[in-house]
Amino acid sequence: MLNWGRRSGKTTEFAYEALGTSLSIDNAQTTYYAQTFGDARDIAWDIFLDVFGEAVTRKNETLLEITLRNTLGGTSTVSLRGWESVYQAGKGRGTENHLILADEVAFCRDFLTYWDTVLDPTLLTTRGRAVLGSTPDGFNHFYDLTQRAITTDGWWYSHATSYDNPANDPADIDRKRKEIGDDRFSQEYLADFRKKEGLVYKEFDRTKHVYTEIPAGTTIAETILGIDFGFVHPAAVLTIHIDRADNYWVAQEFYQTGRTDIEIAEYAAAIRSHRVFADPESPSAIEELKRKNLNIRPVVKGKDSEKHGIDKVRELLKAGKLHIHASCRNLILEFETHGYKDDSDKPEETGEDALDALRYPVMMTFADQHTTIDETIYDDKPTYSLIGI
Repeated sequence: MLNWGRRSGKTTEFAYEALGTSLSIDNAQTTYYAQTFGDARDIAWDIFLDVFGEAVTRKNETLLEITLRNTLGGTSTVSLRGWESVYQAGKGRGTENHLILADEVAFCRDFLTYWDTVLDPTLLTTRGRAVLGSTPDGFNHFYDLTQRAITTDGWWYSHATSYDNPANDPADIDRKRKEIGDDRFSQEYLADFRKKEGLVYKEFDRTKHVYTEIPAGTTIAETILGIDFGFVHPAAVLTIHIDRADNYWVAQEFYQTGRTDIEIAEYAAAIRSHRVFADPESPSAIEELKRKNLNIRPVVKGKDSEKHGIDKVRELLKAGKLHIHASCRNLILEFETHGYKDDSDKPEETGEDALDALRYPVMMTFADQHTTIDETIYDDKPTYSLIGI
């Protein structure tokens, strides 16, 4: 595990790791993952070819595959990929690797989940190994991986700063500290974990808002579901318990791509809930939920509804009344990474699927009594606020 700062030589180190495996193991398969296929082509490709030198016997610049002659008289293959091939296309499952290299994993969406379920198993039959590296990006899944590396047998952990690369001029690095501020500098150049700047939910704190067990004596008054539909991007369903003190306990998450409206409705129907709050922009998906006899409640979605919902979630965080179960890794990840667009008060339009599934029920159950509800696509049942009941 490499926790290294900017321009500390991560990609070059990955290339040497690939070279060593390719030369010493016959028919070795090494797969390198960059944040995107474009990064693999534009950044890593030339570095790998330069390090491999005369060992290269064939290269495919379209597929980004390199064949090397090894010391045993055979050949080995190094394939460069973008993380989207795993996250969006589900590729990698069922293959075999002698070595996996993953670069900038802090910026690879849902890396930890796909590492555990897709990539790590590809090393079993070969008894292979992996080198994972990144610069930190807040306390996200990369932080979790570094803690695993530090505390678990069989892992190796390395920390390096931008100062450790002799090719960097220390004076240039010192200038960066003055330009970007201490927190960002410490994260980017010293590889020190800091809370990410520009977060929508800057109040979220794992130590305060993540739990493993609901305290004994807590009385649950209601169980509600929040649903954000999706197929190419993840569909998210959150199970939320509300206790008599108006605490919200997010108990479990469903977070998957490639799921149909029917499959989402079947999952939701299997959970005993009192009310369901779903994205109103998908009437056909809402209809599938109704067919399962779920109590679908209206969700306001207008000009200011997103800001209104964000504000209500932030109020709960500030009051210490929103609690996320530790198993809800995607929701936690989105809390720690979802930010505002550059120089804007508008949130980014990616990385908020689970957050949307949380925002819908929170803004409708924690709403002001005077909020106007548009029920045109639902039914004539009234909606209720927990306030004033």
